[in-house]
Amino acid sequence: MKTVIIDGYTANPGDLDWDVYKQFGEYEVYDRTEDTENDELMIERIKDADAIVVNGNEITRSMMERCPNLKFICEAATGYNNIDVKAAKDLGIAVANVPGYSTDAVAQHTVALLLELTNHVAIHDEAVQAGEWFNSPDFCFTIKPLMLLAGKSLGIIGYGAIGKKVASICSALGMTLNIYSNDPDATLASDVISLHCPLNDGNRGFVNEALISRMKDGVIILNTARGGLINEDDMAKALKSGKVAALAADVLSSEPPARDNPLIGLENCILTPHIAWIPKETRQLLLDVCIKDQESFLAGGTLNRVE
Repeated sequence: MKTVIIDGYTANPGDLDWDVYKQFGEYEVYDRTEDTENDELMIERIKDADAIVVNGNEITRSMMERCPNLKFICEAATGYNNIDVKAAKDLGIAVANVPGYSTDAVAQHTVALLLELTNHVAIHDEAVQAGEWFNSPDFCFTIKPLMLLAGKSLGIIGYGAIGKKVASICSALGMTLNIYSNDPDATLASDVISLHCPLNDGNRGFVNEALISRMKDGVIILNTARGGLINEDDMAKALKSGKVAALAADVLSSEPPARDNPLIGLENCILTPHIAWIPKETRQLLLDVCIKDQESFLAGGTLNRVE
C-alpha cells in the first residue's frame, strides 16, 4: 500500500518520525503541496497513492477521480471541510479524521490568551528588560491595568470537548459560566465570550455588528475555533469604538492573512498564528491516531470514519 503525506510540515517539522508509515508499505512525505492550475502538482504526487494524509489542502471530486488507486483519506485534523466527503462516498473512498486530539492544547492556549489580556505579562516583561524598573519610585509599577477573573462571567459558544475544558479551567479561576446553547442572552451579556464552535455555512461571520451590539460594553472576545466565525470588518469597528475591549484570536478568516486584514495592527487585538494545536505532545498524538485510523481501515474497521 502506498501512502502519500501531502502537507506534512506543520504536523511534523522534523521532531516526529514518519517511518511509522513503513508498516503499510511505501510512503512519501511532502512538506507542502502548493495549489497549481488544474491541481496538476497535487495529481502528480498522489496519482498512484492508495492512501493519502492531508491537513490543509483541498481534496476535490476531480482529484479523486483522477487517482484510480485511492482507497483511503486520513484528515490529519479534526475538521475535514477541505475534503469533498460526498464525492469520496460516491467513489468508494473511505475518509477518517482525528477527533479530540487537540482538546487540552487548544483549551490551554485559549486561557493563555485570556491571561495575557488580563495580566499583560509580555509588556511588563519588556518594560523590566528595558530597564524601567530600575528607576521606579515604587517597588512595583503597571503599564496597563490588570483584571481579576474571579467573579467575572465567561460565555461559551460551542460547548463541545474544548468548550467544556475551557469552562473547567476558568471555573477553577473563579469565573461563572454561561453556555450559549442553554441561554444565549446570558452568554452575550458575559464579561468574556469564547468561541469553540465548528465553522459551517450557517454560522460563517455570525459574530457581526448585530451580534456584537447585543454584547456587554467592554466585552473580551476569544477565538481559538475558526476565523471565519467572525466578520472581521465589524470586529475591527467594534474594537476601535471600545464596544469590544479586546479580541484575542489564534485564527483568522484566511491563513496566512492578507496584508490588509483589518484586525492586524490594532492595539487591543492579540493574534497568534494558528498555533494552539501545535505542542509536540499534541502532534505526536495526532500522528498516532492517523496510524490507528489507517490500521483500522486495512483491518476492515471504521475507526474515526466520517464517510
